[in-house]
Amino acid sequence: MWGIIPAAGLGSRIQPLAFSKELLPVGSRIDQGVERPCAVSEYLLERMILGGAGKICFIISPGKSDILEYFGDSYGGARIAYLVQPKASGLCDAIFRAQVIAGTEPVIIGLPDTVWFPKAALADLPDDILSFLLFPVERPEFFDAVLLDEQDHVREIRVKQENAGSNWIWGAFKMPGSVFEALHRLWLARNQADEYVGTLVNAYLAEGGVALGVKSGSAYVDIGTLNGYRAAISLLAEMGHGSSEGSPSGLGWPAGRLRSRPTDQQGIKA
Repeated sequence: MWGIIPAAGLGSRIQPLAFSKELLPVGSRIDQGVERPCAVSEYLLERMILGGAGKICFIISPGKSDILEYFGDSYGGARIAYLVQPKASGLCDAIFRAQVIAGTEPVIIGLPDTVWFPKAALADLPDDILSFLLFPVERPEFFDAVLLDEQDHVREIRVKQENAGSNWIWGAFKMPGSVFEALHRLWLARNQADEYVGTLVNAYLAEGGVALGVKSGSAYVDIGTLNGYRAAISLLAEMGHGSSEGSPSGLGWPAGRLRSRPTDQQGIKA
């Protein structure tokens, strides 16, 4: 299974930064006895791996080679590939660039500038249907609110609307390869007009498609703003840094950083 990470955005809400927003340090982790800063996108990679992804695909812009430099070719046992989105053209344009390598395999899609719990929640999503991992938030109008029927099937996704109609938003989603292909074909048939996943999914539902909402999420923070960054730090502290849930798993160093790991006093890599 592929984990697809759209990371080509400019991150204009939290600029100026001297690096890609996906590498913003948020919290820390202990790997083999060494504490190091944790890039915010590592939380998503960890969750994708716990959810069953064995391969990761970053969609980056031409100016974001620092992501490639940081993660290299692997993380926590998952291999990493990179594809380029030449210009910021929306989330749909970004994720469908991965169709060329995903083929018929199932995919998980998430946003790399978020921190959410529980970290193993992606494992609750079924394998055979388009499904959204949902989180309760106080201000759903800033996100994509998901409206469900009594059987938890998705009725509608309202993209950043003031009348959200639900306090449940999607934080990640999963689908079999056949659905990924179907959504890609639909996007092309609609002249690639859908910038947001929500509007495309609404069209998919109108044509008879089915999607499920899974309310397994408990906390969700978008670190795209300074307020969001502060909220993420508070959330990590609240979840208990050092507990099994609050601390990132010991997945090892990003492959691109192995050469720069600190040494002990004898010059041996820690």
